[in-house]
Amino acid sequence: MSSRALRRLKGKQRGQEPLQLQDLELDNGEEEDDEGSGVQLDAGFKGPSEKCDKKKGKMGNTQKINNLFELIQDIDNEIENNCENIAKGERNGVNSVFQDDQEKDADGETETTLDARHSNQAKQNTKSNKKKRKKNKKTVTSEMKEEESAIKTENMLRITEEENKSVSQKERPNNQDSRPLLYVEHRNLNPDTELKRYFGARAVLGDQRSRQRQRQYYRSTWITTFKNTWPRYSKPGISMRLLETKDGVHYFTFEHNREYQQAQFKFLDAVESMDPNNIVVLLQTNPYHIDSLIQLSDVCRVQEDQEMAKDLIERALYSFECAFHPVFSLTSGVCRLDYLRPENRAFYLPLYKHMMFLERRGCPRTALEFCKLILSLDPSNDPLCMLLIIDFLSLRSREYLFLTRIYEEWEIHRNLSQLPNFAFSVALCYYLLSQQDNLSTDEITQLQAKSDSMLQTALIMFPSVLMPLLDLCSIQPDAAVSSHEFFGNKAQIGQPPALNELVSLYVGRCHFMWKNATVMVWLEKNVKDVLSRVDLGDPVVEDAEIKR
Repeated sequence: MSSRALRRLKGKQRGQEPLQLQDLELDNGEEEDDEGSGVQLDAGFKGPSEKCDKKKGKMGNTQKINNLFELIQDIDNEIENNCENIAKGERNGVNSVFQDDQEKDADGETETTLDARHSNQAKQNTKSNKKKRKKNKKTVTSEMKEEESAIKTENMLRITEEENKSVSQKERPNNQDSRPLLYVEHRNLNPDTELKRYFGARAVLGDQRSRQRQRQYYRSTWITTFKNTWPRYSKPGISMRLLETKDGVHYFTFEHNREYQQAQFKFLDAVESMDPNNIVVLLQTNPYHIDSLIQLSDVCRVQEDQEMAKDLIERALYSFECAFHPVFSLTSGVCRLDYLRPENRAFYLPLYKHMMFLERRGCPRTALEFCKLILSLDPSNDPLCMLLIIDFLSLRSREYLFLTRIYEEWEIHRNLSQLPNFAFSVALCYYLLSQQDNLSTDEITQLQAKSDSMLQTALIMFPSVLMPLLDLCSIQPDAAVSSHEFFGNKAQIGQPPALNELVSLYVGRCHFMWKNATVMVWLEKNVKDVLSRVDLGDPVVEDAEIKR
């Protein structure tokens, strides 16, 4: 701060003190001009005309005066003017001081300082532009890094899932899970999680990451996800009602309102017309009518349009899931739907068709979760016979512990050993468990002994399975086996037609699981043991014939 500003802060302003002749002195630095033309007055002169001179002419630090009395008169006039403005100066106070200082600083600025300021502003602008460019680059690189990190995390999750799965498979098969038997995991209902485990996130998602910013957000669902190609969702008139709760089990049912019932009558008329175009017209007015979607999906499947058939089934499941009761849970396994009700039956059919589409797509783990979901809706009756396919899906997805657990828990009250698919699949499951690494010798011998005994029991109980199985596996049986009466044509003729149907279903579905060379060696060994037991007259053979 300048000395002049300090004086003003102390209260020494112009015109506040009486002017005396001692104040009109020349500084010691006074010098006479070489020509003697006048007196030079230094800038140290303390008078009120200093500010006025600077505002008017902005002169230098020195001024030449020829007549000293003229200067005194000018000072007197200025003192009179300043006395009138004393009150104003006192009111302004310190603010006027700072304004004067700012004016002085603004007046005292040189052109060099202005140029320096302009250059500094230009540098700051260039720096800000560079920072903006760097920020833009950082945002682009950050987006790329986020995508790469997401892919890395997904790959790490896939690796950890495989490690956990291998560890769980290496555990003892008698180790029971604390969760319910038909517990359904939400993440396993999405086929993308299984495909990511096989092929990686980049191969499955592709360009979906760049489209996620532009997508519209709809209601989050577990069974299916809304697609942009579908029509806008509007409630078709389906609702769910809680009937009763017994022993912690909830019984639900779907209900139709009047508008949906009218659409149902139109659908029946379209079916009777035998023209699929009438169903298409009905879907244009009611795009989420369940029975129309299921029927049109069957038409597309017959015409070999698998993608359209799958899309229609997913749309039907989305319509059902939007109508769920708040208490209804897919994963708990304690929610029931009676299949005898026609409204509930429409929910079973798209679930089953969706499960079959997933199995053909190559997602057996996801199909197994849907199979467990269908079975949990009515486990006592099993209207869609999920027990005939759950063993196949468990073997394909390598869920050996689940298959052994359901066999051990339900064998007492469901007699699963009386089904040919469980009799052979569980024996194969125990053999595959014995082939795993990092098992002790005692565990391996126990698993092998159990698998041998179960396979021999299955061959004695269902001898008609062996020859069709070897035929589909393209294996020529031994002469001693093919010529024996126990495995010959007599075994297939002497059993009831329902059993023949079950055998043909199992062999046609699971024959490729037996094509492994080590499995065939194991099968051949046990077939010879069975023949020896038959020849010796084992009483188990007669008991099995009575049961058949």
